[in-house]
Amino acid sequence: MTDIVEHHTLFIAGQWVEPAGTETIEVVSPVTEQVVGRVPHATPADADKAVAAARAAFDHGPWPRLSLVERAEVVTRIKDAIAARHQELAELVTLQNGSPMLFSVRGQALSAVGAFEVALAAAERFSQEDERPGTGGPVLVRREPVGVVAAITPWNVPQLTIAGKLAPALLAGCTVILKPSPETPLDANWLADVCAEAGLPDGVLSVLPAGRETGAYLVAHPDVDKVAFTGSVAAGKAIMAAAAENLTRVSLELGGKSAAILLDDADLAVAVPAVVGGTCAANSGQACVALTRVLVPASRYDEVAAALTGAFAGLKVGDPADPTTVVGPMVTRQQQERNLEYIRIGREEGAKVLTGGGVPKGLSTGWYVSPTLFGDVTNDMRIAREEIFGPVVCLLRYETVDEAVALANDSAFGLSGAVFSADPDRATEVARRVRTGTITVNGFRLDLAAPFGGFKDSGIGREFGPEGLAAYFEYQAVNLPAPNPS
Repeated sequence: MTDIVEHHTLFIAGQWVEPAGTETIEVVSPVTEQVVGRVPHATPADADKAVAAARAAFDHGPWPRLSLVERAEVVTRIKDAIAARHQELAELVTLQNGSPMLFSVRGQALSAVGAFEVALAAAERFSQEDERPGTGGPVLVRREPVGVVAAITPWNVPQLTIAGKLAPALLAGCTVILKPSPETPLDANWLADVCAEAGLPDGVLSVLPAGRETGAYLVAHPDVDKVAFTGSVAAGKAIMAAAAENLTRVSLELGGKSAAILLDDADLAVAVPAVVGGTCAANSGQACVALTRVLVPASRYDEVAAALTGAFAGLKVGDPADPTTVVGPMVTRQQQERNLEYIRIGREEGAKVLTGGGVPKGLSTGWYVSPTLFGDVTNDMRIAREEIFGPVVCLLRYETVDEAVALANDSAFGLSGAVFSADPDRATEVARRVRTGTITVNGFRLDLAAPFGGFKDSGIGREFGPEGLAAYFEYQAVNLPAPNPS
C-alpha cells in the first residue's frame, strides 16, 4: 500500500455520514515518517449522534430482540469476511503501526478471527435463562444484554482488542460505539464496512476515530451502559472515575510487567525462544503481556545471560513489510523516545546493557529501538517496575524459588507470566503461586479460549472465552410462584 488511505465520512449507526467537525486525524507511518492515511476526527457532537442511535437501536430496534442464534449468524458472517480478507487486514495494520508482517498476519488479523471464533463457540453453549430451586419456590434466572457499550481500543493490537469486545457484545445483543486509537483508525473503518456488508442492522455499530477529549465525553455519557477499555493504567483510572458518576459498568484491560521465572532445571532450548517470542518478537515488544522481567537462578545467571544476549542480538530489525523482519519500529516517535529514555534511566540506575541500548545502525528514518537486554537489574529499579512497552527486557537474579515468587509478585501489575522447568508439575506449582491473570508453563501463550485479564493495576474483568461473553450480560431473577401444596 503506497497511496494515502483517505476517509471523508464517519461510520455512525451503520451509515457513512458527514462529520460534525472539520478536524482530521493523519496516520503517520512509523517506517517512513510520512502520512499514509487520513480520517475525520470525531467530536463530542458525533458521539452524541452515535450514542442516540445506539440507544434507540437497543431500546426499540430488532438486534437485542433476535435470538442468540440469529445474532450468531450475522457475527459468523463478520468473522468469515475477516478470515477471507485477513492478508489485506494485516497489511493495513502494518501500514499504520509498523507491526512486522510476521506478527500482523497471526497476531493481528488471524487472532481477531480467533477471538470471534471463541466468542461464537461460547455462545453455542450459553444459556440465556435457566430455572433453579429457590428458598421459597422456583427462580427463573435470566441474562439480559447490558445495553449500549462504548468500546475504547489501543493501537498495539487494534483488531484483537476490538474483536475481544465487539464479538461478545454483539452476540449478547448490545449496541456498540467503537472508539479506536487515533494512531490506528484505518482498520476500524475497514471493519465497519465488513460489518455493514455482513448485515449488521443500522444503529448497532458506530466507529468514532478520536483522541482523548471525545473518548472522555463518551465514557461520561449518561446513555452508555458499559465501557470496555484496553490501554494504560492512568487512562483506566480516569475512565473508572468518570464512569462512577453514572454507575456505568466497566471492564478494564490495562498494563503489565510480567515475569518469566526460569527454575534451576529450565531447558534453555525451550525457555530462550519463548522469552524472545514473549518480548521482542511480540509486536516489537509493544504488548501488555510481554515477559519483560526474566528471573534467573544466580547459579545459572551467566549461562542464561549469554544465551539471551545472543538471541536478542540476532533478531532482524527493520522494515515491517519484509516477511523476515522480527522487530519493527515503535508506533510513534513518542514511543521511541519513551523507550530510549528508559534505556538511559536503566544505565543511570546501574543496570548493564548486555545488547542493544539505542537506535539500530542504518535505521535513522523510522522509530526503531534495538532489542535491548539489561543485566544486573534489581527489582527496585524503575526499568523493573514501570511498563516500558518496547523491546527492552530486564534480567534479575534470585537465590531460592520462594524469592523468585516474591519477586514476580512484587509488582503493581499482574497480567501475564511464565515458569520454565524440566518438571512441568513443579513449574505448575510455582505458577499457582504467582498472582497474575495468565501464566504459561514452559512457553508463552495468550489462549483466546481462556479468560484474559489482570490482577491489581492490570485491570478489572476478563475478556475472551465464556467469561468474556458473560461480561456483556446483566442478571435478572424472576421469582416464580411456589407450587400449590397437594
